Amino acid sequence: MENKETVLVTGGSGFIASHCIIQLAAAGYQVKATVRDLSRTNKLNQTLLNGLEKYEGKSDLSVDWQVTNLSSDEGWDEAMAGCDYVLHVASPIAMQLPKDEDEMVKPAVEGTLRVLKAASKAGVKRVVVTSSVAAIMYGTDKQGVFNEEDWTDPKSKTTNVYAKSKTLAEQAAWDFMKQDTSGMELSTVLPAMVFGPILEEDFGVSVGAILDMMNGKYPIVPNWDMGVVDVRDVASLELLAMTKPEAAGKRFVCSAENMFMKDQNEYLSELFPESASKIPKRVAPNWLIKFLALFLPALKMIAEGLGKERSMDSSQARNLLGWNPRSAKEAVKSAAESAKEFGLIED
Repeated sequence: MENKETVLVTGGSGFIASHCIIQLAAAGYQVKATVRDLSRTNKLNQTLLNGLEKYEGKSDLSVDWQVTNLSSDEGWDEAMAGCDYVLHVASPIAMQLPKDEDEMVKPAVEGTLRVLKAASKAGVKRVVVTSSVAAIMYGTDKQGVFNEEDWTDPKSKTTNVYAKSKTLAEQAAWDFMKQDTSGMELSTVLPAMVFGPILEEDFGVSVGAILDMMNGKYPIVPNWDMGVVDVRDVASLELLAMTKPEAAGKRFVCSAENMFMKDQNEYLSELFPESASKIPKRVAPNWLIKFLALFLPALKMIAEGLGKERSMDSSQARNLLGWNPRSAKEAVKSAAESAKEFGLIED
């Protein structure tokens, strides 16, 4: 199926972006994608082709790779040329949170504005910015159900740097649209913890949490439940937010369902009995995780939510756009199985 419309995917080597490219190619779109350098694109092309064949049953893939950087204006006009839509997925993220928050916040905000300015200049119809549920649930004492009306308080001392970067970047996007006169539209997609099948050994940060558990890195788990979504369903919501007229000007929470980490680990132990002895099932007391978070910044996101009843309401995506995600268990299972295929689970 040939489609004359062209879509630019930023951060094309990333976990979510790769699945977006696969689904765009399967739907027949012309695909452009950005990377910071071209040295990986030969391998990326093969990785994406393998994924396209495995998950979409198709083999027609052609990606026009463009070199850009979130911290520089260079290359963005060329990348946007001829594009009808943009999926802005690129955003700084790290396994270890930076000591200087500007290392994450500044490129997230400035990069989003660079993309929107270049898109507006190029006459793009609609941009979909990939935000995060981290932009709706931190820096607040609220409990219960969170939806698109909620916003993280980036000024709160309890808001971690990742949540701050996603919140400020999304707010900057909506502020930009108030001033834009080009007729361009904006939608944002806010994924929860993204599991699902990895396409190569270079995996997404969320999937790394599953690998750590299966490889016995931790003896205990926090009493933490999290929104979970399969990466393939994130990509499908990105495409719906890109094409559906009713998606313009709206945010979309992207979470299939909540799952406690203990339940996730018990399920993984059932699926992979050979790894069961390594997978922690004992639940740590909340005070211990909060204490450890003082020394381990990566735990701060978890510690802030302990003892709070919080869930994600994705009914807007389901009801307005017809989004129908896989279960949390399927997302966890496919992440672990694909990691096993790539030899990332220790025997």
